[in-house]
Amino acid sequence: MIDTFLKSSDRDRSQLYPIIEPYRQQILDVGDGHKIYVEECGNSDGIPVIVLHGGPGGGCSANMRRYFDPKAYRIILFDQRGCGRSKPHASVKKNTTWDLVRDIEKIREFYSLRKIILFGGSWGAALALLYAESFPTRVWKMILRGIFTMTKKELDWVYTEEGAAKFLPESWRAFVSLIPPNERNDLIEAYHKRLFFGSPAEQTKFAKAWTKWENSLASFRNFGASFIPSDDYALAFARIENHYFINEGFLKRQDQIFQDLNIIEHIPITIVQGRYDMICPPYTAEALHNRLPYSKLVMIKDAGHAMSEPGISSALIKATDETKDHNDIASLVP
Repeated sequence: MIDTFLKSSDRDRSQLYPIIEPYRQQILDVGDGHKIYVEECGNSDGIPVIVLHGGPGGGCSANMRRYFDPKAYRIILFDQRGCGRSKPHASVKKNTTWDLVRDIEKIREFYSLRKIILFGGSWGAALALLYAESFPTRVWKMILRGIFTMTKKELDWVYTEEGAAKFLPESWRAFVSLIPPNERNDLIEAYHKRLFFGSPAEQTKFAKAWTKWENSLASFRNFGASFIPSDDYALAFARIENHYFINEGFLKRQDQIFQDLNIIEHIPITIVQGRYDMICPPYTAEALHNRLPYSKLVMIKDAGHAMSEPGISSALIKATDETKDHNDIASLVP
């Protein structure tokens, strides 16, 4: 096990790979009334990597394509159920962790990929770990950022006043002020009632407040910055994320990811973690690293949670560049 420490200045954000467009976009019917958006970029004969966005409910973005050498990688991005360009929009019906795990497997099978690299951050990291624990022979490597494992301790950090709220009290006040005092002991439940049982206008109002609170925590350099999401984005993000959180990620038991790590201890994993991540604090990344013999932890000294922070971008690009040159990489290409 190796620990590495980088400063954000080690690589500038401008060193992302150039902007590229997908060479194929399609809507994949995964059943249960859900149709998910999937795109392929880069080299159609390249190293297959599936990108898992955060949230749940965040959707993928064009910038996520730019962390990979397009000459070397076959980059597959998709919007998870209910968000982004997937339909039905903001739907939580038949939308669970295990549905998403099966969707990843359907994508792998659809493209006839023998093994894949998984690339994801935050919720995307949790989903990558759960997929790997479900299909350990299908994953060659993982590159993960901002580790989240869907435990009560992690949720309490973001959604009670004993965690991140102490670092950003003004944004926290805005988040809780919409809830009557007698309901503030369980903000996930309080928001759930309004996101799912309120009028359309009320749902949008509370979706924006939910989304603004989390986003205010995301960036180290712009900590507490105001963010005004679109109605459509906020509805999908807040409703789906709240749906997952109130159901404790639909996991079969608390701390499931850590309890099943023995299943994936053979898989190489690069973990990139911001030292000042206020959404997913570093203790989870450290604990994961200590349990996995083939893991490498890259701690970014002056970064928070956001994938776009320069030091995090640098470390992720370094990881994908190192991976493409690995001696065993030829075994991934069909």
